[in-house]
Amino acid sequence: MADASPMTESSSDADTEEKNLRFHNSQIQILASDGSDKSRDQKTLRRLAQNREAARKSRLRKKAYVQQLESSRMKLTQLEQELQRARQQGIFISSSGDQAQSTGGNGALAFDVEYARWLEEHNRRINELRGAVNSHAGDGELRIIVEGILVHYEDIFRIKGEAAKTDVFHILSGMWKTPAERCFLWLGGFRSSELLKLLISKLEPLTEQQVLAINNLQQTSQEAEDALSQGMDSLQQSLADTLAGSLGPSSSSGNVANYMGQMAMAMGKLGTLEGFIRQADNLRQQTLQQMHRILTTRQSARALLAISDYFSRLRALSSLWLARPRE
Repeated sequence: MADASPMTESSSDADTEEKNLRFHNSQIQILASDGSDKSRDQKTLRRLAQNREAARKSRLRKKAYVQQLESSRMKLTQLEQELQRARQQGIFISSSGDQAQSTGGNGALAFDVEYARWLEEHNRRINELRGAVNSHAGDGELRIIVEGILVHYEDIFRIKGEAAKTDVFHILSGMWKTPAERCFLWLGGFRSSELLKLLISKLEPLTEQQVLAINNLQQTSQEAEDALSQGMDSLQQSLADTLAGSLGPSSSSGNVANYMGQMAMAMGKLGTLEGFIRQADNLRQQTLQQMHRILTTRQSARALLAISDYFSRLRALSSLWLARPRE
């Protein structure tokens, strides 16, 4: 019994020491595990923070983009409203909205904007027609495109008529066209008879009936153009005589009254200029319609392409002339 006690005590101490060692090791493992978890947590927190920052910047960029789109939409709406007012009232308001210019100048500027848009749309339609012709599209498809272009021509005649009410001299001068086009200008546009001459050689082969009809149309157009030209000459002579009658000293009250009366007469005669432009455009419109009735669908398509190419070359000639080297 006495010998057994020391052995038991020694065994108990060894067990205790082993337990303490295991506990110590477990604590080390726990601490190591805590350190690893903390490291992982810090990485996760950093990654989450980076994701939040990236999301915040993405929201800011999206918000700025939406605001930019909204601003552009509002500006476009404003421009469309201003242009609509210009069409209705014959005035043009600047995009900044700061101030309006005089009615005549604004009317001319509004027409120039309208004409530029019309020409852009016209070129798009002509390119569509050219593609259809080159791809040998059917007559049904060609007819739709051709009739659409003829209707589009009616738009420019209507726009010119409205612009003439505001600034008839701007339409007559042709300042909305290129210099080479102005060289051939007649009463604010092209001469129908001259255009028909150009087309005859481009539309061969033509039947005898078609040749006869086109020649008659050309002669009729020439006669109408001559009548309008004579009317313009008479108007210019009458205006010159009226203005000459108001010349002289204006010191007396009688001369002042005579001057005012003569100027009132001149103003009344100028009012007929709008009618001349309207008649000239009616002649151009009727010529295009009659040409379409005489020709087949494919011939009408070729005719419209030839007319467009002619005026495109005039515009190109103007650009070359303005860019020519000067000594």
